[in-house]
Amino acid sequence: MIAELGHFALIAAFVLAIAQALVPLLGASQREAGLIAARLMTVGRWLALLSAGLVLAAFAALVISFIRSDFSLALVAAHSHSAKPLIYKISGSWGNHEGSLLLWCVILALFGAIMARERRPEQPLPAHLLPAHLLQARLLQARAIAVQGMIQAAFLAFSLFTSNPFLRLAAPPLEGRGLNPVLQDPGLALHPPMLYLGYVGLSASFAFAVAGLIGGRIDRAWAAAMRPYVTLAWAALTCGIALGSWWAYYELGWGGWWFWDPVENASLMPWLAATALLHSVRVAEQREQLKSWTVLLAILGFSLSLLGTFIVRSGLLTSVHSFASDPARGLFILLLLGLAIGLPLLLFAWRGPQLAARADFPPLSREGALILNNILLVSASVIVLVGTFYPLALELVSGARITVGPPYFAASFNPVMALLVAAMGIGPLLVWRGGWRPRAGLTLLLAGGLALIGTGFFLLSNLLPGLQIGHKISPAGLAGIALMLWLGGSILADIGLRWRAGSWPKGRARRALSGMWLAHFGMVVFLAGALGEGLFGSEKIARLTPGDTVQLAGRLWQFDQVVQTNGPNWTARTARLSVQADPAGPARQMRPQIRFYPASQQSTTEAAIHSSVSGDDYAVLGEGSEERGYILRLYRKPLVGWIWFGSLLMALGGLLALSGRQKLPEAG
Repeated sequence: MIAELGHFALIAAFVLAIAQALVPLLGASQREAGLIAARLMTVGRWLALLSAGLVLAAFAALVISFIRSDFSLALVAAHSHSAKPLIYKISGSWGNHEGSLLLWCVILALFGAIMARERRPEQPLPAHLLPAHLLQARLLQARAIAVQGMIQAAFLAFSLFTSNPFLRLAAPPLEGRGLNPVLQDPGLALHPPMLYLGYVGLSASFAFAVAGLIGGRIDRAWAAAMRPYVTLAWAALTCGIALGSWWAYYELGWGGWWFWDPVENASLMPWLAATALLHSVRVAEQREQLKSWTVLLAILGFSLSLLGTFIVRSGLLTSVHSFASDPARGLFILLLLGLAIGLPLLLFAWRGPQLAARADFPPLSREGALILNNILLVSASVIVLVGTFYPLALELVSGARITVGPPYFAASFNPVMALLVAAMGIGPLLVWRGGWRPRAGLTLLLAGGLALIGTGFFLLSNLLPGLQIGHKISPAGLAGIALMLWLGGSILADIGLRWRAGSWPKGRARRALSGMWLAHFGMVVFLAGALGEGLFGSEKIARLTPGDTVQLAGRLWQFDQVVQTNGPNWTARTARLSVQADPAGPARQMRPQIRFYPASQQSTTEAAIHSSVSGDDYAVLGEGSEERGYILRLYRKPLVGWIWFGSLLMALGGLLALSGRQKLPEAG
């Protein structure tokens, strides 16, 4: 009965989403009709709220079915098991194609509800009785809610007609097949919801962009209304990608944090576009410049989110964490992608000439720096897009199969991002309309000095054996260290000189500035982690029998034995290792495992990781026996945890900057 109620709620939400797409749009288009048009727009808000409630009810019904192990549902039977821990029964509801799509619809509906709750105090007065700025705000809201309803209706149709999560089985099994073992992890339980918050948040900015084009009014108020959604989406995407990277690092046992996997690229591309949009919408809000560019970035960001959804669900590309391999479903998303790109671009071509604004700033200005930021980020997105899809296009045309991997991205993506990091140290020192902030020259001098001294130390460590840190650093590595120190130095010098001069802003402006510093410093921390792991990491693969020892990065690893252990729904071979970093200190115990899940007849590798501020000791157990010995992969990962801490700082910085945004004056 629960499943039927959920299915009915989903159908009702679909009907209401269609009404949400039409009613407020009709009201906005008939604004001269007075009170009737105002009431239509108010009804549109209520439709968004009711639709969101019904989608939530449908999702709750699915989660309850998983918790109760209702194997009469095909989805539960295929992706759950009665012996699973409760947290994985709950996360199993979205650890599959149908459930993850329903979660997408839930977040989509919630964003629509948030839009509907904004600017709701005014009475449904006719247009001629409203002040101009309130009328424009109401029209923008109504159109954005309608566009969001169109998107929601499309995805609910996708769920109902191709990916129904409430299908019953004629002959229910006594037991389910269980969730994919690599998905039975807290990190991946949180990763999809956070990632979808980012993807769907970009749908809100897309809705505002299309709403602005429909109304032909792209101004500061439009940018101010859209900016919170862009910031929230960017922060959620940052956290979602970081969670996915962290999960891959410790769960897959590959020893790395980024592999240029197609599904990783699918989330990176909208993040790059969202980062560009985050900066572009600020220019539109502050200076009413880059309006056309901001609209295009909003369309591009959501289109790339749909492209990522297409990659994961179409079967076009395979990955360790793709959800489905169904060309029919992929065709549906491809149709959505075509409509999401084609129709807004046609609308943009019609309205584009009205958006033109005179550029009244020189290249050496805050606006110019943000334009450069946008160009570099979009270029990086194109590089990732080409690297992801070029092998497919080549195979389609010629039948040849190639792999585009890290060498391509190191040669093309990294230089563009290096230019971006260099520009990040300069942009905040410029002012609107051109010129430098006071003490900008001293800030740049201090940052350059820190970069020169730090890089010189590492260069000398290459040349003088007595100073060597353990690894010779390549020219590219030295350049990376210089850029990290340059950006960190510019931020710290800017903070210090402002503090000394007593020129700190107050109130909201202080929070906005602090948020920018925190987000940019998060990039410094991220770079420190990536460079530390990439330049100074160590790895050793050895076959060891009980009692054997091996040295790695100044640590003595001793292999003691392998024992059998049992979990709630798995059995495991567990290696017992002792690791001693200090000969006079105690040894740490590490327990890498190979787990076997009887329900799905699958095995997973569980790495053993000891983390500290200086880095991680990382061990992976391979195949073997007591007589022949066991294969062990041992790693030392300096500063690797800084990668995820830096990502968290970036997201927090974005949210802090959002809390400090200036309110626009009431005048229209």
